[in-house]
Amino acid sequence: MNKVLRNPVAYLIFVVPALVLYVTFYIVPLFSSLRYSVTSWNGINEPVFNGIDNFLKALQDEKFWIGFKNNVYFVGFSLIIQVPIIIAVGIIISRAKKMLGLYKVSVFLPSVLSTAAVGIIWQFIYQPDAGLLNQLLRVTGFADVAKPWLGNPDTAMTAVLVANAWQWTGFYIVLVLAAIFAIPSEVLEAAEIDGAVGFKKAWHITVPLIRSVIVVVMLLSITGAMKALDIVLIMTSGGPFGSSEVMATYMYKQAYSAGEYGYANAIAIIIFVFTSVVTLIFHLFTRRVEEVKY
Repeated sequence: MNKVLRNPVAYLIFVVPALVLYVTFYIVPLFSSLRYSVTSWNGINEPVFNGIDNFLKALQDEKFWIGFKNNVYFVGFSLIIQVPIIIAVGIIISRAKKMLGLYKVSVFLPSVLSTAAVGIIWQFIYQPDAGLLNQLLRVTGFADVAKPWLGNPDTAMTAVLVANAWQWTGFYIVLVLAAIFAIPSEVLEAAEIDGAVGFKKAWHITVPLIRSVIVVVMLLSITGAMKALDIVLIMTSGGPFGSSEVMATYMYKQAYSAGEYGYANAIAIIIFVFTSVVTLIFHLFTRRVEEVKY
């Protein structure tokens, strides 16, 4: 085995296929998008170079800024609400003595479904008249709360966020569970002997020991929130009145509805830059916190 690892050919066999796929499906499209972002192009005729006009247009586009605001809302919901739920549920499930496998499968199952299926399922749940949510509200005496969740500008975005969280929370819970089960049992037993039980044990022992996985979950949540597209298109298509529009759906509409492919590519570059900056800031912040703490 050591001889194989010392052989450069072995590294090439494993690295080259992945590198080819990475360059083909990431680097090449990225530079292609960058090229078209500085052009006026309808997808058919020859692109005409227009410098940074598309980027200036985006900065002055009110609808783009609505999408930007909703993406920030998406990120905030993921970090402030979804991540704590993921950690709490992961810790609770890890303490299960029986049917642990069933719990794992139950929380992970929505992640297996396609986003299209999830969107359609939640459209039925939010349906104003026969939807499950409004029916439950009426049966339990909260008929006044029932409303067209996806048709109301005040609730459409939150409704989409809940559906998106339902799909992906289980995937992140499984990551947290794997980290919890990797904690040496001796550490947990020693903590219990010292009196750390219940919430104290979770907060002072479990959470600090799985901090690296929590950071990964938060980074994945940020990047997932920034590139959200399909769930919004399926459930609301950005409506009503643009209240659930995100940058990716606005980019999609500019390309395939308005025929502004150059402008759409500029928006794509802005999404890429903004996501990179946010994740970099988050990475630097978490690293600084680690350095201060230790």
